[in-house]
Amino acid sequence: MAVDYVLEELMSKLGEFGKYQFFQFFLQVLSALTAGLHMLSLAGVSPVPEHRCFIEGVDESIYSRVPWNSSAILAAIPLKENGQLDSCQMYDLNGEPNSTVPCQRYVYDTTYYKTSRTIDWNFVCDRRWMGSIVQTVFMLGVFTGAVTLGGLADKVGRKAVFCWSALLQLILGVGVAFIPEYFSFMVARFLLGIVGSAGAYICGFVLTMELVGPSKRTVCGITFQAVFAGGIMLVAGWGALIKDRQWLQVVYGLHGLLFIAHWWLLDESPRWLWMQGRAAEAVDIVAKGLRINGSGIPVDKDYFVQKAKQQSAVEEKSSAGLSDLFRTPNLRMKTLNVCLCWFANSIVYYGLSLSAGKLYGNPYLILFIMGLVEFPSYITIIFVLDRLGRRSITSTLMIGGGLCCIIAAYIAQGTTTSTSVVMLGKLLIAGSFAVIYNYSAELFPTVVRNSAMGLGSMCARLSGALTPLITLLDSFDPKIPAVLFGVVALASGFWVMFLPETMNQPMPESIEDGENFGKGDTWFSQCAGRKQRQSSIYPEDPEQMVPLKNIERK
Repeated sequence: MAVDYVLEELMSKLGEFGKYQFFQFFLQVLSALTAGLHMLSLAGVSPVPEHRCFIEGVDESIYSRVPWNSSAILAAIPLKENGQLDSCQMYDLNGEPNSTVPCQRYVYDTTYYKTSRTIDWNFVCDRRWMGSIVQTVFMLGVFTGAVTLGGLADKVGRKAVFCWSALLQLILGVGVAFIPEYFSFMVARFLLGIVGSAGAYICGFVLTMELVGPSKRTVCGITFQAVFAGGIMLVAGWGALIKDRQWLQVVYGLHGLLFIAHWWLLDESPRWLWMQGRAAEAVDIVAKGLRINGSGIPVDKDYFVQKAKQQSAVEEKSSAGLSDLFRTPNLRMKTLNVCLCWFANSIVYYGLSLSAGKLYGNPYLILFIMGLVEFPSYITIIFVLDRLGRRSITSTLMIGGGLCCIIAAYIAQGTTTSTSVVMLGKLLIAGSFAVIYNYSAELFPTVVRNSAMGLGSMCARLSGALTPLITLLDSFDPKIPAVLFGVVALASGFWVMFLPETMNQPMPESIEDGENFGKGDTWFSQCAGRKQRQSSIYPEDPEQMVPLKNIERK
């Protein structure tokens, strides 16, 4: 599909980023705040406190005040190799000496957590997997929302999906706090994943990409990432202040009130309206934007409506689809490379985020810092992305993040060094995750770009769903999850070196362009000084960025 020059002429009247775009962007980016909040809300409402076996005759309740290092406790519970009490075993007083049996009841450390779904349902030891499944089900909801709501937004409009998702997010976000039964809770979390961290977020991002000028899309896209990190920080902040897990979930859910006014204030995408044959409505929204911007530029509504009708009569639809990404060797290799990159970034990002509760210290402070450390990465990316290139930044950050995961696995937990290495890894992988969105959009030709972005993002959702289950492998060896995350990041970071650089290059349009784009251009050929590229024919005005319809974020 070629660039629609009449549409671009209409949109160019708005300018790159005026008062109107800023106001709409502010409304849209709020979806990233609640997406990040709901994504890790279980860290506040269902954390796993330190726990040990309940000892009859010693403990009076699951919140026993008996010191854990008292002689009575030490005589009843064995110590692990690191000198800590075993969390899941106790001595069998009726068996052979030093023989152990699993805990029947548990005592929980309430230093940081007064209530928790984990405490209510005893999701520890041999039932720990049930807690991980809840987060996996939520991520599968995000996956489902990314696949279904993106396409639905193309059919019924971005604003409709955004606003209905936001309303359902409010209802489910508050309602899930009062569900007492496990399987109903999982269903509600699945639905919340669809609308809370997929529906409004995807549509909000796409609305932004279709409204602001090309030169502002990188900054706005990375701002979405930064606000998402702000949502993670909110999880920690509210969790530290509100100790009752039910009221805490209610507060998380009430953030959906931020979107009530969107039904009246948020505008539909002029680009989507235009592509649906509703040119008059698109022109009206642009005219409204021009009035708010105070530009004084006139818009000839009849001219644009007439042009749209003429285009509609002669327009040829593209038949390219997802399968075309795998038909030719060069494009197929780039597709597989990018899919692994999305998979690796997501698995390390969420792996490190979900590990916050396992680091020693105040877990809310650690989670807050984990969100905070992303900001220096995003700020740096904004300044260097168009100077150093996408390939080198993505590869370097992924390799660095992978190394941090592996190094942290072999450093004793609880040390300042261990926590610092984990934080550094989160900073690096957050940066590469931000770049991969822009990089992917620039690598693939126009006719299959949305399909390629959707495929890559589906890989990210899949790895996000697998992450909580992979963390369960620490039951065999605490090093396994972190090393696995690191190896995946290292492998992908190395393979990224074989992708072509897209900085300052016109974006490919046809399948043929996509196949020829970047042939012979790798990091190694660039270092050797023999970078080659087979160029294809582009329009007189090379495309800078086409409307992105189905981009799914974190």
